[in-house]
Amino acid sequence: MAISMRIPRMIFGIFVLSLASTSCLRQRTQARVFTPPPARAEASVPNARAPFPEPPQIAADPATIVPPRLPETTPETMVEIPEAPRRVARRPGPVTPPKPASTGPQPQESPPPRLAQMFSSEELREHTRTLDESLDRVNRALAVVEGKNLTPDQKEIAERIRTFRKQAEQAREQDLLTAVSLARRADLLAKDLLERLP
Repeated sequence: MAISMRIPRMIFGIFVLSLASTSCLRQRTQARVFTPPPARAEASVPNARAPFPEPPQIAADPATIVPPRLPETTPETMVEIPEAPRRVARRPGPVTPPKPASTGPQPQESPPPRLAQMFSSEELREHTRTLDESLDRVNRALAVVEGKNLTPDQKEIAERIRTFRKQAEQAREQDLLTAVSLARRADLLAKDLLERLP
């Protein structure tokens, strides 16, 4: 029981000592108020600069004010201005004689050779048949479409079909493979357009 009473007393004693060691319980000192030192009186210094003396009076020279007299100009005293230098004529270049006009018929220039695709007779027949069949189907589809009332999208597709058909017909002589490809595109679009019709 005596030991149990000592522990709280010890804790209380430690607490009191810790408070006593802080500055809160020490003697309070009054805060010092800063007082500035007294201002020094400036010693009056006499003005060291002496006033400038008055400038001396100088009489004006009339020769510096009046402009100088220019000599009179007469036709005898005038300076002659040289003429401008003349242009040097260029030497003419070599003259080429004109070509004599021929009275006879002029030979026709042969057109430059065209690059053509080389097909065997069987390949040529097959490509031509494919092209003709595709264009025939396209023409029949466009004939069906002409009488129908089309939406704006369908009108655009029909116009693309006509463009491909025209390009295929133009390319038939120069590039048969391109013509076949264009005709197939037109044929596929025409088939698609016919399926969309009501």
